[in-house]
Amino acid sequence: MSAQQDTIRQRQDDAARAGWLYYVAGNTQDQIAAKPGISRQTAQRLVSFAVSEGLVKVRLDHPIAECLELGERLKSRYALDLVEVVPSDPGNPSTTIGIAEAAAAEIERRLRSPGPIVMAIGTGRTLKAAIEQLSPMECPQHKVVSLTGNIAPDGSAAFYNVIFTMADLIKARSFPMPLPVIASSQAEREMLHSQPMIRHTLELAASADVTFVGIGDLGPNAPLYVDGFISEAELKALQRAGAAGEIVGWVFDRDGRLIEGLTNERVAAAPLPSRERSLVVALAMGEAKLPGLRAALNRRLVNGVITDERTAKALLE
Repeated sequence: MSAQQDTIRQRQDDAARAGWLYYVAGNTQDQIAAKPGISRQTAQRLVSFAVSEGLVKVRLDHPIAECLELGERLKSRYALDLVEVVPSDPGNPSTTIGIAEAAAAEIERRLRSPGPIVMAIGTGRTLKAAIEQLSPMECPQHKVVSLTGNIAPDGSAAFYNVIFTMADLIKARSFPMPLPVIASSQAEREMLHSQPMIRHTLELAASADVTFVGIGDLGPNAPLYVDGFISEAELKALQRAGAAGEIVGWVFDRDGRLIEGLTNERVAAAPLPSRERSLVVALAMGEAKLPGLRAALNRRLVNGVITDERTAKALLE
């Protein structure tokens, strides 16, 4: 190991120790500084570094009254089975902070079930941020299945497909979808879906007890376009057709209806599991996600949502 690696490892060790002393043992920063004989400023930097590097995961365990009220109103307005509303940070433009932590807590709660469950997982930045918050678990009784393909247009692994990361963390049986996110043609999609291995994965996805998905917007920075799954011409065609959002590649309009033809005829993802007999939870916040999230809730493409205060208020307007 190089001297630089030794230095990085030592800094992580110091930060982890400071984070444990502060968040677990309940020490003040002055007390932390006194123990290793460092300055208060250094102790403060180490605690901040522990959080920023993910060495310490902080979750709020107290229901905030306004968030609870917004959640109840959302549940009533959209006939939802699960709602979680987290506080908004007025100065932070992040579209994952807060809901990623809340989603991780909900996923962990489901995985603690002693009885076997099938959990389906979508893809995207928000879901990836949530999976990165999971604590290591041993869940051999469960099955985790990907709803969408994990192959990017250049043949590489799709960056925001989270099934492999999740499998490593929770030690459950995992079922990836070894397909392109969007096939080159409708005929290719049908041929791929006819393979016995893929048919089994699609059937497993359809039987999911609980599903977690992200909502992609179809604006100029649409994830499908930015990540290279569709071309600029295809994005513009979808926009002209009234696209408001997408879930695992399936694009829908402001009424929550799937756009006919275009890229939807080539999407290799599994259909969303039944909302009548299972729970399908969307993770989304922010102005860009609002049209797609509202459409998904109105059309009951999902029957659960984890979002933040600002988005919840906008959904209720």
